[in-house]
Amino acid sequence: MSEKVIVELGDRSYEILIGSGIRELAKQSDLLVTDSNVDKYYGSWAETKANCKYIFPAGEENKSIQTVADICRAAAQNRLSRKSVMTALGGGVCGDMTGFAAAIYMRGIDFVQIPTTLLAMVDSSVGGKTAVDIPEGKNLIGAFHQPRRVLIDTDFLKTLPLKEIRCGLAEIIKTGVILDENLFAELEKAPETLTTAPDYARYSSIIRRCCELKAQVVAADEKEGGLRAILNYGHTFGHAFELLSNFTLSHGEGVALGMCAAGEYAAAEGIWSKQEALRQKKLIAALGLPTRLDTAYKTGDVIQAMLGDKKSASGKINLVLPTRIGHAEIFKDAAAGKIALAVESIYA
Repeated sequence: MSEKVIVELGDRSYEILIGSGIRELAKQSDLLVTDSNVDKYYGSWAETKANCKYIFPAGEENKSIQTVADICRAAAQNRLSRKSVMTALGGGVCGDMTGFAAAIYMRGIDFVQIPTTLLAMVDSSVGGKTAVDIPEGKNLIGAFHQPRRVLIDTDFLKTLPLKEIRCGLAEIIKTGVILDENLFAELEKAPETLTTAPDYARYSSIIRRCCELKAQVVAADEKEGGLRAILNYGHTFGHAFELLSNFTLSHGEGVALGMCAAGEYAAAEGIWSKQEALRQKKLIAALGLPTRLDTAYKTGDVIQAMLGDKKSASGKINLVLPTRIGHAEIFKDAAAGKIALAVESIYA
């Protein structure tokens, strides 16, 4: 049984298929891109679905312009044309770089997403945001380039380490906080069946709901001119923490900590209740994600990193903040002093 979600973008609309064994629906790809970790598990299968394969070393540190250039060179060496198709088989790093390479190779060719991590399934594989990191910040060089199809095979979850499962859960919590209280409440039920003793069948409906919600937002605001920015809840703080940790913090851990900081900021401002901020923190902890930052970074360094975020403008930091569980808004020109207090509140 598979489930389908459509991202409605006119003649660029595409389907997201979700279910066990869905990867077998993949058509032959002209160039399949994956990383060294995924290749160990699924490299042999990938070779049956691709005319050629490019493998890059796994890790956020390789999410770079150089790797994207190498993907493009592999495409050129294998004579890919404007009618060719690239496929991303991997997590968010792989999907972002393959999508960016597809966006710029011959000024744009099609690509397909086959996400292998929970985080990529519920977030990065949907919506067409592609990018790479530079020393000044995460995802600062990229393009909007929608995939032609997304194939979400829930069987991939069975080979994911628990840390990767938890990273995806951070994005699912985020989605519940900003868009769907029922989804948030679902996560509060028997959290151990999502983490230490995973019930993989339970994930299908959760993934589908996240994809439905993101598809609605993307259809309404494809290029983040307004509404779509709420999907960055927790990310302005979180990306700063990741950057300052030299990416020893995973993206999911950064987002979890970012939501805690943003929640503290919102509660201190009276934008949402302290009770709901605590409810968020309890869920984050119950799913095995951090609520405290072990390293006390200098407040000035955190603020400088936040100023480098894509959502900041004209030297001002904009924050996505919840007003209740299930709804969030964008608040412009956050005060540095209040940001400092929010960050310091989550230091261990």
